[in-house]
Amino acid sequence: MAWVVLVLLLTALPVGWCGFKDFSEALTFAGCVTGAALMAAAFIMVVGVAAVMDCWVRGPSSNFRVVALISTGVALLTNSLLALQTWNDGEKIRYKVLTLALSAISLSAVVLVWRRLDEIPTPKRVAAALIVSTFVAVANFGYQYLFQPYRREATPLVQLDPGKAVLSADGKTFSVPVDIKLVNHSDMGFYVLGAEFHAMGEDVTVSSKDVARTRWRKDAEQWAKYREKHPLTRREVYQPGRLVAAQPWMPAGNWVEPNDESHTRTAVELPSNTAFDKLTFYATLSLARKDRLLMDKFGNSTYSWRGAAVPQWMKTTDDREIDTIVQTAKMQENNAIDQITRRKRRVTMFWRFGGHGVDVVPVIAPEGEEYRTFDERTNREIRSRYGLIDVIAGPVEETIAELKTRR
Repeated sequence: MAWVVLVLLLTALPVGWCGFKDFSEALTFAGCVTGAALMAAAFIMVVGVAAVMDCWVRGPSSNFRVVALISTGVALLTNSLLALQTWNDGEKIRYKVLTLALSAISLSAVVLVWRRLDEIPTPKRVAAALIVSTFVAVANFGYQYLFQPYRREATPLVQLDPGKAVLSADGKTFSVPVDIKLVNHSDMGFYVLGAEFHAMGEDVTVSSKDVARTRWRKDAEQWAKYREKHPLTRREVYQPGRLVAAQPWMPAGNWVEPNDESHTRTAVELPSNTAFDKLTFYATLSLARKDRLLMDKFGNSTYSWRGAAVPQWMKTTDDREIDTIVQTAKMQENNAIDQITRRKRRVTMFWRFGGHGVDVVPVIAPEGEEYRTFDERTNREIRSRYGLIDVIAGPVEETIAELKTRR
């Protein structure tokens, strides 16, 4: 029976601690419920320790034989579910081995207590208690770790609205105000990892007849390489746009509350005699769901031109000297068990500057692997697990003539 007491204590203490952490710090209601269930299981096992000791001392005359059996059954069920979760999501081998070992010795504890009993009083009630507790535990586990994370997706909406052009006092320049509106109709909160706005000035040249087939085919082959809008007609001659404005429009590290809206206004300034035919506006937003991770504020930025490391997959063969700003922040998993059994991770943001503004690339990876190249399947799993979302608004096109007539 000393073996049974040891098994119950080895299970109750870590389970109770994880339950308390989840109950007080979990990011979702389901996580709090899981914490309460783990604390209840730990309490049953602690009571079971007293029951097992009573059975040990008093033998068959003990009145707590059923409590001892139920507590060891709860320990077996808890360790089995923890082993299942750890082998599914955990990364540290020692915890995988530990949960399997605890499951095996919990089974041996159930067998020992069962053999200690001459008979089970009120067997129907005991069976009902074990069945109900098993059903509740399995249902909570399935909801928390299988159904709830993939229950629904939520994506905020970004809207771009160019306003009336305003002529400067000396008449040499004019400014176009652009309202950027973020609308979050969901009940999910989001961390803002990066937000970028840019405007491209473009010339429009239309041929009176179809361009040469070889020219059109060459342009079509380049179509996917350009971030800005690319025509596919045979009459419009494609000319790459020129960047006229680029800037962040929301502070990185802030968050978007559920069912909330935010407004930002920026201005694009051009000379009055500009040769552009139209302006095209874009806004991008990189988010992470607040119910999937807990993130600290970004620390001080580092710069590629000052020696900061840049992943190989961000470099291009034709431009090895591209400028990149790197931001990083600590993060935690959304539950205590994953936080213990998985490697510590960081959120890293790469701001990659180019001729069309900035590419904002988020990376969530174990510490020390921020610059590793992950395959597409791993990237999808990371984005799904932590709710990484890229919202793109645009292109919103406005002709120069139309903007000026609004003044």
